[in-house]
Amino acid sequence: MRWLEPDEPEPFRVEEPAGRSPFLLTCDHASALVPRRLNSLGLPAEELQRHIAWDLGAAAVALKLAARLGAFLILQNYSRLVIDCNRPPGSAQSVLRVSDGTRIPGNESVSPGEILAREREVFYPYHNRIQSELNARLATKQTTILVAMHSFTPVFHSIPRPWQVGVLYHRDRRLADLLLSYLMRDSELVVGNNEPYSVSDETDYTIPVHGERRGLLHAEVELRQDVIADEDGQSAWTERMAQALLQSLDALML
Repeated sequence: MRWLEPDEPEPFRVEEPAGRSPFLLTCDHASALVPRRLNSLGLPAEELQRHIAWDLGAAAVALKLAARLGAFLILQNYSRLVIDCNRPPGSAQSVLRVSDGTRIPGNESVSPGEILAREREVFYPYHNRIQSELNARLATKQTTILVAMHSFTPVFHSIPRPWQVGVLYHRDRRLADLLLSYLMRDSELVVGNNEPYSVSDETDYTIPVHGERRGLLHAEVELRQDVIADEDGQSAWTERMAQALLQSLDALML
């Protein structure tokens, strides 16, 4: 039986499907949408517009960046509070009961069967589509560089975050080092080196599974939400990240 209703969006959308750029972009937390059957997870509308539900501004920048680079982009269509598509299934952060001090009533008594349904219809279709795209590119020997686009709240647990942008990595820092080097040339920027987060097998999924396990060049980009809150900021950061990625590509001489 289908868990999502027939007229609801598919779990992902793809933009620039025929993009020939080496870059493949993902946006794990692109939307705050909640399936109707979950009744907004018991949250008022204003809570679903906070950072706890999605990465504000990340999808807008990812869409502009995909168009700028001619790069394949996949965006996840449901809120991270339904199931977090950048957390390992079964982990404590996969389906949160509390996020940044906010109770998530619709998740407090969620059953194992309900979690499996969310995995089946939201999590795995998204990641299976990434996998199928990577397999197709491998079959045609198309170079692929994975870039996971995210955003972060300017203040977390009452602590201001100084970084406008962070570049995240785990075991393989080849691309991350090039991006950091480019971004740090701008003396007006505060650039996070594995800040405000870092990647790990326990807390992340997209980079460890699709990037590291395949041996692909990769990085996660985190943009602070206030710097991409409007069209001007989104356009400016799109161009800045496009230049950073293209200059890194030149340095790699692929």
